[in-house]
Amino acid sequence: MRIFKKPFGYKLNNKKKKIPDGLWQKCSQCSNLIFSKLLDENLKICPKCGYHFSLTCWERIGFITDPGTFKEEFKDLESLDPISFSGPKTYREKLEEAKSSTGLKEAAVIGVAKIENYDAALGVTDSRFIMGSMGSVVGEKITKISEVALEKKIPLIIISGSGGGARMYEGMFSLMQMAKTSAALARLKKANLPFISILTNPTMAGVMASFAGLGDVTIAEPGALIGFTGPRVIKQTIKQDLPKGFQTSEFNLEHGLIDLVVSRKELKTTLGKLLYYLT
Repeated sequence: MRIFKKPFGYKLNNKKKKIPDGLWQKCSQCSNLIFSKLLDENLKICPKCGYHFSLTCWERIGFITDPGTFKEEFKDLESLDPISFSGPKTYREKLEEAKSSTGLKEAAVIGVAKIENYDAALGVTDSRFIMGSMGSVVGEKITKISEVALEKKIPLIIISGSGGGARMYEGMFSLMQMAKTSAALARLKKANLPFISILTNPTMAGVMASFAGLGDVTIAEPGALIGFTGPRVIKQTIKQDLPKGFQTSEFNLEHGLIDLVVSRKELKTTLGKLLYYLT
């Protein structure tokens, strides 16, 4: 007499259940495995070592602005192909791929919002779109949001995350944006309106050499790479070993290039205090 009522010949299902992709993420600094939901709840900061993961422009806007207050401006501007650049891929192909993968029309999103109940003009670059590099449209958007701040007489905040600097696919047109954005910020300064520049990992080259480096107050996220040329190129050029931590936020703070290193968790509160004092 059988004790259990399972039929003879019953076999256990030995098929392994597939774990869905994206449940875990690996920290690129300490190699710690982090549950994605926990990482999101921690503002995408590694709970073990404090490494700040990259964010999309919309995530950054959501983290620092008061809920429901951000209103996007000039959202329909799109890049053309002024020099008909062609390499392994054409510039037009690169633009279409970036648009498809990010859902953005360009590497910068601009608008007005409230931060801790203070009005501010806001620009954010997104490193997913051709490394957040500055072409003619990004330069135009930064100039436009500077003009909005000037017209409304409100502070300007720009969050930069450009590892690509000026966009080589547009040749001299992209380099002209360095002077153009700098001139727009000079008009803002002449009107005694504050500009807060926030640097994220990485902020390099033409972007750092123009608008990102011109803040009345310059803030950086911890561990961000900040500079003009990367450390590997500099080392090969000068044939010398570089100091430990060269070009990190902390190194730049110690040597006076930036004013504050602020964790993402404290950024909104810090901006609120600065807006209070500066306005």
